[in-house]
This record gives sequence, structure tokens and C-alpha cells, in this order.
Amino acid sequence: MIARVRLLAISTTMLAIGVAACANRVSSPAVATAPEAMPTGAMGDLVRDGRDLIVHTQQRMKGYVVANLSCQDCHINAGTRERAGSLVGVYAQFPQWNERAHRIISLQDRLAECFLYSMNGRPPAYQSREMEAMVAYIAWLSSGTRVGATPDPNQGTVRYTPPSAPDPVRGAHIYTAQCSSCHGARGAGIAGAYPPLWGPHSFNDRAGMSHLWRMAGFVRYNMPANAPGTLTDQQAYDVAAYVEAQKRPHFNRNRTVTFRLDKAGYF
Repeated sequence: MIARVRLLAISTTMLAIGVAACANRVSSPAVATAPEAMPTGAMGDLVRDGRDLIVHTQQRMKGYVVANLSCQDCHINAGTRERAGSLVGVYAQFPQWNERAHRIISLQDRLAECFLYSMNGRPPAYQSREMEAMVAYIAWLSSGTRVGATPDPNQGTVRYTPPSAPDPVRGAHIYTAQCSSCHGARGAGIAGAYPPLWGPHSFNDRAGMSHLWRMAGFVRYNMPANAPGTLTDQQAYDVAAYVEAQKRPHFNRNRTVTFRLDKAGYF
């Protein structure tokens, strides 16, 4: 009960931050990341710190991140690019029902999931500076978005059906030609430059990117990095099927015990 009251207090504080941000509504996602567009004083420091944590998660939060990934690897341009895991407007979608948790979750809960699955690590405490900073940044990006508004379908990953069933064999050829120069022949990536797509240092099998449709939608509009949008619908699904067929870490549920989520039924 104490934990739930604390969570409500944190959520209320973050709502106040979102309302304050609306007073300085930004005109576009690109403007939102410009230093001169962000708030001044303590609020501005928190927002800037949140952005830096999104961009440099692996370097700044080593105690919480096992994978060689940062949030920006799935939320391109610090979460401001459309069809690339955009975080613009996301703050206004919480609290929301979560099918995996079978309950209403807060934005802090959703970020905790990212650390557990995408980062294959453990979440920072909800009242920590890191968590508050990331939530503050996302609230800033959501300035002017009405709470409960229907999300823009072009902001997040686009879900679509391929012309024919995805073929990982075809995908292997596409990967070699279009992806291996950045992510490596064995999917290990290049530390600090390109994220691993499979193997021990990648996201685990419960992460959002472990779903074929999400990987395909992300690849379709954002890869290859030097020519995004050049793959066809079918090619994106084929290469995603190849990537998803590779081995990656299995989710360690013991981490939820450490985070005290096991008995609460959070995840």
C-alpha cells in the first residue's frame, strides 16, 4: 500500500511538470530538443538530464543496463523521429491499461519494463533522479498534447502486413548486403555506434523489438541508417524474420523479484 501511495505521489508530481511544460508549447519535435527551447532553471536541468540519459543510457546507467544499448537505439533522435519509437505525446497516454501486466500502469512502470526487457537489466528506483529526469523529458516532448488524446499512428512503430509470409532465408541475404556493415555479420554491432541485434549483449526475448511486426516496422522506415525507407515492405519483414530467428538472452524473471514486482503482479 505504501508503494502504491508513493507511486501516486510521483505520478502527481510528473503531471505538474507536464502542465508546466504546456505553458511553453513547442512547435515541433525538432524544436523540443534544442537547448534554447527547453525550460530554464531546475526544470530545464532535469529535462536536459533526461534527454542525455535517453541518448547515453548504456554509458550513464551501467548499473542498470546489461545490453550494449541505449534508449535512443529504439527511440531515434532522442525519441523525436516519427515511425521510430517517437516519445512525442507519450506522456499524455498514461496511466494506461497494460495487457502484459494485466493492470493500469504509469509511465514509470513502462520505463521499468524497458530496463527489464530491452536493456536486459534492472530499473532505477521510481524516486531516483534518473527516473524523474527521463519522465520529465518525455513530459516536455509531450507539451501541448491533450491527456488521453488518440496517439498519432505515425509517431510510433508502424504496424503492417507484408505481401507474403516473411522468409528468413531471403532476409539473411538482405542482412548481409544491407545491414552487416553496421551491425556485423554475427549481429554484435559496434560498441558506441551501432547496437547489437542478437547475441548475449542484445535485448532479451521479452523486449518490444523481439516481436516480428515491431522489428519489421522499425526497419521499414529507419534502416539501413544511410538510406532509410529504401527497403520494401516485404524486404523489411524478411530481414526482421532473420534477425528474430537468432539467439538472444532469455528474460531473467529473478530481476523482477529484486525489483519487488513478483508478488504485486506488475510484470
